[in-house]
Amino acid sequence: MKNALRHTRLLRGMLPALVVIAALVLPASAFAVLVPQQVTAPGTLSQLKGSRGCLVDRSKPAGGCGTARALKGPGPFMGSRAIALSPNGSNVYVASSDSDAIAIFRRDSRTGALIQPKGAAGCIAVKGASGCASAVGLDGPNSVAVSPDGRNVYATSRVSNSIGVFRRNRQTGALTQLPAAAGCISGLPVPVCAAGRGLVGPDVVVVSHDGRNVYVGSFFGNAVAVFDRDPSSGALTQPGDSTGCIAEAIAGCAPGIALGAPEGMAISGDGTSVYVASALSNAVAVLARDPSTGTLTQPAGGSGCIVDSPLAGCTTGVQLSGANAVAISPGNGDAYVTSLFSNSVTSFTRSTSTGALTQKEGTAGCLVYLRAVGCSFGRALIAPEGLAVSPDGSNLYVAAFKTGAIDVLDRGRKSGAVAQKPGRPGCLAPPSVAGCTRARALRGVSSIALSPDGRYLYSTSFGSNAVDIFRRNK
Repeated sequence: MKNALRHTRLLRGMLPALVVIAALVLPASAFAVLVPQQVTAPGTLSQLKGSRGCLVDRSKPAGGCGTARALKGPGPFMGSRAIALSPNGSNVYVASSDSDAIAIFRRDSRTGALIQPKGAAGCIAVKGASGCASAVGLDGPNSVAVSPDGRNVYATSRVSNSIGVFRRNRQTGALTQLPAAAGCISGLPVPVCAAGRGLVGPDVVVVSHDGRNVYVGSFFGNAVAVFDRDPSSGALTQPGDSTGCIAEAIAGCAPGIALGAPEGMAISGDGTSVYVASALSNAVAVLARDPSTGTLTQPAGGSGCIVDSPLAGCTTGVQLSGANAVAISPGNGDAYVTSLFSNSVTSFTRSTSTGALTQKEGTAGCLVYLRAVGCSFGRALIAPEGLAVSPDGSNLYVAAFKTGAIDVLDRGRKSGAVAQKPGRPGCLAPPSVAGCTRARALRGVSSIALSPDGRYLYSTSFGSNAVDIFRRNK
């Protein structure tokens, strides 16, 4: 017995040396058995295995992925909010521009997996294509939003210059378009649709947290259209006076600046501010919202916009060329913006009293692909579009269209500053992108959304005709 104990102590003392020797003489696969597996870092992403990890349109099946209907061209290049979850997390909705459809999925809250219901319950499309429910004015949909009460889904469609209004079955997730003119509002004379102003190439749609308003950013109209929402039916009404839209140059709309090609939009949690990422103005426009009426006004004196180059009436910022998507942190203390041409993520401190934004100082204010003077370093961040902050505020996730990557950033909860996780866990991408964790069906990734509990992340990939599913590690 004493000899056995003596040998055990001797082996324990020799273990470090044995590990070093093993590293020198054994293959990596054998060495992995000797060393305890590294614990997965919090906030990192792991794609679900097999067919649960990605769904592609059934017309173009991909190895290892499941298939779905009405999933051609999800998350087009114009559109950073092409995917949305219901408030209870039971459904996922995807705007599929090339299918002229919204794909509908049931979500397993335990595993994160998506299942598309059969028949009309699984999608809604123009003329009921692919066995979907039938819709009008859904030509080239690019963004989708769900009302906070879960009763309605709204979708912008760039080709038909419209916003579609759908009733949601809160038990099944199925969609039914509201009848006649209540189901569609368009800036063009589209049969059946009601007429709307400021709807020229509508790109992004958001619903206020109180459910009273819907706002639409019009890419070619350089405008934000404002709608009042009926809480019982979900129908939309646009005010007939100048409060019905705010624009750079549209008659009958309230005047605004730095609103060239709105492509992203976010509403603060307190409902007092609307932030617009304007791609051609290279700017973030700051709009004050009256919670009692939903009316938007732009503050003067430089606090109503932050631009990449000097513009009268705006504050000057950095790395905002092609501003694309915007997100607000939990607690409303910070705002983040992706910029397509700057290949950047910029960070701002938000005044909770006025809603004004101030770009964070030094390297905390911008994270840029490769190098930029005064900014922190980012990888696999070419043409970033989609953006999401985790519900716990500890991470920021960025979709990069060109590289097909999802970047994983850590966020300081007190400072709000972000930094990319080091090494391969800092990004997921196709095999062609070096230094990232490999992931499937991510060509042209553009939009991302997190489940309400923060446990899963979902993305759209235009080039792969796919939705990808990832577990968020804690």
